[in-house]
Amino acid sequence: MKHLVVVAHPAEASFTFALTRAYTDELELLGHTTQTYDLYRMGFNPVLAAHELEPISADNPVSPDVARAQEDIRAADVLTVIYPLWWLSMPAIMKGYVDRVFARGFAYESQQGIVHGLLSGKKSVLITLSGAPLPLLVKSGNWNAVQILQDTHILRSAGFELLDHVHFDVVVPQLAPGIAEQYLAEVRACVRTHFRET
Repeated sequence: MKHLVVVAHPAEASFTFALTRAYTDELELLGHTTQTYDLYRMGFNPVLAAHELEPISADNPVSPDVARAQEDIRAADVLTVIYPLWWLSMPAIMKGYVDRVFARGFAYESQQGIVHGLLSGKKSVLITLSGAPLPLLVKSGNWNAVQILQDTHILRSAGFELLDHVHFDVVVPQLAPGIAEQYLAEVRACVRTHFRET
C-alpha cells in the first residue's frame, strides 16, 4: 500500500517527529511505501487566496502546490495526519493545508448543506499529541469537540474511512524516557494492527 503522511511541527527534534519516524519506519518494515509531507520544512503556503474560492477553469487553474498535494492524495491508499493539538486544534499550517487542498470539487461536494465526500475508498489515520491529560479533556467535553471537528467533519466528510485516532497525552518538553518508549511502541503497534505485511 502507498501511504501519504502529512506532519506539522516547527521543530524537527520534537516528539511529534519521533512518532512520525517510528510510524513510517514500521510501515516500510512491513513492505509499504511512504511519502512524507513535512509542511514546515517544505514551506507549504497555508494562506487560502481569494481566487482559490472561485470555480476552477482555464483562466483559474489549481495552484501548482495544491495540484501536487491533491495528486499525492489521489495516488495514496492511506492518508495519515500527525500534529500536536494547540488550543484544541491543529497548527495553523495544517489548517491551511486542509483549507487549500481539501477543496470543493476535490475532497467534497455540497448541495443544500449536505456534504458528499469524494475521497471514498481511501483510509486514514489521525495521530495527535497534547500536553493536557486525555481524561481531563474528556471530562471537560473538549475531547468530544476535537473528535467532531477533526475526525468527523474533516476526514469522514471527505469520504475517508478513519481507521484510528491515536492520541498521546501529557507530552511535555522533558518527556520521561519510559513514557517516550511506550508511546513509540504504541504508534508502531498501530501500524501493525491496521497494516499487515504486503
